[in-house]
Amino acid sequence: MKARVTAHARYSIAEIDKRLYGSFLEHLGRAVYTGIYEPDHPSADENGMRRDVIELVRDLDTPICRYPGGNFVSAYNWEDGIGPKEERPTRLDLAWHTSESNQVGIHEFADWAASANTEMMLAVNLGSRGLDAARNFVEYVNHPGGSYWSDLRKKNGRADPWDVRLWCLGNEMDGPWQVGHKSAAEYGHLANETAKALRAFDDRLELVVCGSSHSNMPTYPQWEATVLEETFEQVDYISLHMYFENYEKNPREYLALPEKLDRYIGTVGGVIDYVKAKKRAKNDVRISFDEWNVWYHERKNDAERMKSWGWPHAPALLEDIYNFEDVLQVGCILNTFIRRSDIVRIACIAQLVNVIAPIMTAPGGAAWRQTIYYPFQFASRHGRGTALQLDVDCPSYDADVASGVSYLDIAGVHDGDAGTLTFFAVNRNADEPMEIALSLEGFGSARSVEHTLIKHDDLEARNTEENPDTVKPVTQGGAELSDNKLTLTVPAHSYSMIRISL
Repeated sequence: MKARVTAHARYSIAEIDKRLYGSFLEHLGRAVYTGIYEPDHPSADENGMRRDVIELVRDLDTPICRYPGGNFVSAYNWEDGIGPKEERPTRLDLAWHTSESNQVGIHEFADWAASANTEMMLAVNLGSRGLDAARNFVEYVNHPGGSYWSDLRKKNGRADPWDVRLWCLGNEMDGPWQVGHKSAAEYGHLANETAKALRAFDDRLELVVCGSSHSNMPTYPQWEATVLEETFEQVDYISLHMYFENYEKNPREYLALPEKLDRYIGTVGGVIDYVKAKKRAKNDVRISFDEWNVWYHERKNDAERMKSWGWPHAPALLEDIYNFEDVLQVGCILNTFIRRSDIVRIACIAQLVNVIAPIMTAPGGAAWRQTIYYPFQFASRHGRGTALQLDVDCPSYDADVASGVSYLDIAGVHDGDAGTLTFFAVNRNADEPMEIALSLEGFGSARSVEHTLIKHDDLEARNTEENPDTVKPVTQGGAELSDNKLTLTVPAHSYSMIRISL
């Protein structure tokens, strides 16, 4: 099978916001407790945070981390997580039917974020609470001093404000499963009034309003239209969420799902344009795709387990062990975000540690990279710069979710400062290798090429604590570069990163 790709310096999509490679931590399962925080672990720092996990997060180079939820935030009292630890209350978390000790709150998370070289993206509770709790939280986090909440922060050991810029106005408020679920009109009004209050405190804040939890919601896309008509001139982003499933074990259909993702983004982009035109607004609203990942391996089992337990603290929950096939899926998802980076400015893989995550830990033991760690790491580290509009000529196939699905899923990024071109390529074909002919136009002379491949003959191959390197990247030879034309052959069902020095 052959594919022809042309990249031209004059044909670009957008400058990529580095926050496209964001992450997410929720008080859910072992994401926090025995995930990032385990005071008795041999690697624990002075704050009780696992240094081995911090190193893995730093290697991902994820620029933001959304916190503390997720469904958890919709019944969360942020004040429970401040002050002396021995005085913090234990609460029942209605979202995941567990007990929350509140040993990690905003101070602990902020210290962890600084150690992990990531910035905070905070969410406020617009489910069980509202405007007043939100403005108090923002004041506690961001005001220098001289007010009740800022002085309380100082009393609790943090003299300087954290100056968090990015705030989520609730989570998945379209979902009937959400504590405090609201109609689009109810939520839109509350979100607008909350946004106005937060902007009265600081008009430099970036605010994210809730869009649809997924594109199969019965209220989609009317939800977006109603909420944006209420909030458009007060917010900067609308959030979207999507999780990817393969219950039928059908790789062709599974790897076509990013086509549905692309339509989802395009539809909401159209709604944004419609509302902007209707309101004659001058500001822009873009998309924060702040929950996405593969999630199905343990989903049904966990739903049954949650019915049977009491209120455990930090149980193993949503701990999908990813396989090689998921590498291909995550690669296609990230490529979609790069190709849509003109409107998708923020995205957060959900989640970061243990809970449907690229990083896994054993309590008291090791931390290791799941298979999906690598495509995310490659995109985060090398997918910054200008997204390129590529011309791709490749055979395709028809799937239930879309017709004309290209066997080659590819995205390209030009980093002018570093003098590099990076291409992320997934061969969706299960049976045939693919010969890629890549022409470079208008970039100057290409000097060298590096090809990194992730490939395993078993789609079910997994990385585990005992065998953490079953699936890992390997540097390949065989790429030929001549007269700004690159040719290489990639195996069937494989992920490649191709880096060209200019």
